[in-house]
Amino acid sequence: MMNHKKLGNTELVISEIGLGTWNYTGGVDPLKEGIGQGANLIDTAEGYYNEDVVGDTVKGIRDKVIIATKVSGRHLGYEDVLWACEQSLKKLDTDYIDIYQVHWPNPSFPIKDTMEAMEKLVDEGVVQYVGVSNFSVNQLKEAQHFFPNYKIQSNQVRYNLNDREIEDDLLPYCLENSITVLAYTPLDSGTLSNTNTDSSDKIKVLNRIANKYNKTPGQVALNWCIRHENVVAIPKSNSVDRTIENCGSSGWYIADEDMAELNKAFQ
Repeated sequence: MMNHKKLGNTELVISEIGLGTWNYTGGVDPLKEGIGQGANLIDTAEGYYNEDVVGDTVKGIRDKVIIATKVSGRHLGYEDVLWACEQSLKKLDTDYIDIYQVHWPNPSFPIKDTMEAMEKLVDEGVVQYVGVSNFSVNQLKEAQHFFPNYKIQSNQVRYNLNDREIEDDLLPYCLENSITVLAYTPLDSGTLSNTNTDSSDKIKVLNRIANKYNKTPGQVALNWCIRHENVVAIPKSNSVDRTIENCGSSGWYIADEDMAELNKAFQ
């Protein structure tokens, strides 16, 4: 059974395993299966060129699905953001976006202009909540400064057992400020789920803990992510079977001693 978390400090409830679509080629079936498994969050982007697939997936069930999409870091001027949002709405075949994110910071565009455009979109009801992606603590603070009437609710960043850089300052900051971390590449491009050919000590620990819980290594790696209070994982899969497996990462939790062992093995 899928567990859920609130987005930031909002009342919006999202599944702790979402459906990522970067480099996605699976069509509507895996996404529909994920929704059927309880994953109500689909993450896409202007730059993924698959918003139309997401739109096809949610036809007739739009009110049951949380759509997160992103404006490209190449389109962060005031008018550009408004234009990009309009294009995304058309491709998604919807009249609102649940979470609209700045895909990456780009110093070529004043963040003030970007966030003022975001504010206009929220004011108009076209966007419900605003997030960012690949933002550092300082970049988050600056973006929030120019978004005074609303709160940035999420930051989508790379996070997995092999890549824990955000634990230094970004993860604690987001927790302290009620910002949801959307963890992309949570399986490290398959290295944490396809472990058959890896005989390293850390993978042995992962496999042993997976056996203990009668789960797959990928499910344990995803569960490790979502065991963190404010983290939601958004793995991508092009197959129905792997989507079912990913969704099975929720509904249970690794014990503290096994979390400690994973943390030590994957330092």
